This record gives sequence, C-alpha cells and structure tokens, in this order.
Amino acid sequence: MSGIADVARQAGVSKSTASRALSGSGYVSQETRDRVTRAAEMLGYVPSTNAQSLSTGRTQNIGVVMPYVNRWFFAEVLEGIQAALLERGLDLTLYDAKPGSDTRKRIFESFLTRKRFDGLIAVGLEPEEDELDSMLALGKPVVSVVGNHERTSVVTLDDALTARRATEHLIELGHRRIAFLGAGSRTRWPHVESSRLDGYMQSMADAGLSEEATHTESELTLPAGYDAAVELLSDARTRPTAIVAACDEVAIGAIIAARRLGLHVPAALSVVGIDDHEFAEMFALTTFRQVPREQGAAAVELLMRQIQDPTLAPVIQRLKPRLIVRSSTGPLRSDRATADATV
Repeated sequence: MSGIADVARQAGVSKSTASRALSGSGYVSQETRDRVTRAAEMLGYVPSTNAQSLSTGRTQNIGVVMPYVNRWFFAEVLEGIQAALLERGLDLTLYDAKPGSDTRKRIFESFLTRKRFDGLIAVGLEPEEDELDSMLALGKPVVSVVGNHERTSVVTLDDALTARRATEHLIELGHRRIAFLGAGSRTRWPHVESSRLDGYMQSMADAGLSEEATHTESELTLPAGYDAAVELLSDARTRPTAIVAACDEVAIGAIIAARRLGLHVPAALSVVGIDDHEFAEMFALTTFRQVPREQGAAAVELLMRQIQDPTLAPVIQRLKPRLIVRSSTGPLRSDRATADATV
C-alpha cells in the first residue's frame, strides 16, 4: 500500500507539503494541491485519519445532533450535511436526541463531552439554555440549522417573511377570512412557529384584516393538523375561506380534513403551506419551498470557516423561500364572498 512518501515522490514535493495538501492544513498553492491529489489518486493512497489527527490536532469528524432522524425535514438536512462532509473527506457522528428522552440527557451530559469531533451542527433542536451552554462549553465551533441563538451561527429559513408572503398570496386571491393553523403553547420549535405566526399577523394587519385574523393551535404533524382543521372547519358560520399552515404536514392534514367534511379544495377552501414536503406534489399543495439539503450544506460551510478561524463572530444566514403554485389555492368565489358578508 502506498504511503505519504510515495505520494510526495510522485508529485515531486516534500512529505510535509504532500501532507498539508491532502489534509487541508497550512498553505499550499492550488497547483501543488492538484498535483499531490492526482498523485494520491494514481497511487490509490488513502490518508490515515489517525495520522491526520496527530499532524493537525483535529479528529476529522463532525458531530450532528438532531431530535428526529426519520422525519422529512431532518432526513433531508442530514443528507445535505453528509454529502458536504464526504466531499471534504470528513466523518460524521450522529446523535439522535429525541425530546424528553433519557438518551437526550446522556448525549448532552456524557457523549458530547468526549469531544470526538472538531465541530458540532445542531439541527432543529431549539435547545434548552442549559443544553446550549453544554454545547458551547465544549470549546468547539457550533452551527445551528433552525433556531434563534445569538451565540451560535445559524442557517434558517426567513420564517416571518415566508408566512407574510403566504398570507399575501391568499389576500391577492381575494380572501379575507384567513386562518393560521399551527403553533401553540406546547410547541417544540417556538422560534420557528412564533415567527411564522407573527408574519401572518403582520400581513393581516397591513391589509386591514386584523379583525379577521384567527389562530388555531396545532403541533407540526399531519395528524395534529388534521385534528385542528376538523375543529376549525366544522362550523359553517365561522369557517375561514383560506388557511395559512405553519408547515406542509399541517397543510396536508387540513386538506384531508376538508375533503372528509365535504369541502372542495380550493373552491370552498384554499390552503397554503411552507416547506415543499415530499408529499406536497401528491396533494397539489401550493407552498413556499425551502430546500433542507441546501441548509445542511450551508451549515457545513459555516462550520468549516469557524474551524479554520475560531475568532469569527457568529452569523445568521436566512434563506429566502420560493412560491410553488399548485391547485390548493384559488380565487375567492363570489358566492363565498356573499355568504361571508351575511354571516
């Protein structure tokens, strides 16, 4: 098996230069780096992680902590993180920190303190203050995907803007009785949901519709969205003509509830979501697309910068959504507008 000396000899450089070129530590010109890389590929050289750790003081490993690994958003973010790390030749250690579990306590109190990583990416944790303190106390760079942490860098959707645009989309279609479905007192992601609710309320106020604004609480799951929508839509006297859902799963739950109540979407009810979930096309859901894989890749990029320069100040990278119009939203029908005026 070829070693670093063989690679250096093939590339015509010293062993230390070849090591720097392959590890990414220290300055090496791009021309030299390319020459060393070609030599390593030709010889089939695979750098030793242990050797790299000894020479650089780094583990070549990134820790990722998230509350769920089997839900759409988190799985997509994880794929983006993994692809970006593999591209850089880095390993990943995943911690599945389910909310309220004993495992989560052990992760923050024990596993993370072993410091078997060069940096940490926290995905959608909205961690308790002591959990955030635990992460920062490790002395390693930390980047969050979703959150509102001034002490860490954050990659997140611009939640308030997204909800404002979703509400404006319905207002432009002629809807006035627009309800917000999602967010609540026992939510797991208070920053995300409260920001989206604030954006909805702001758009309603800007349009002079504050008196029409209503909020029905729901967890951010399809079953919870269904249950909340059944309650919201059951009374024809107070039923909205449109719904802004806090996420696509809630929106899809609302569409299913409307169908079971005999309400045609969008003739009797328009629904707009946020995410562009993998099921959105199946339900013809109008939504605002965020791309979780891109958020994962962006988090890796921010983390790499902070690993290279730990003095960098935390930054917040807010991503802009894109409206994807399908057939779950439509203009307010004249008969609905007349009926609303007489209620």
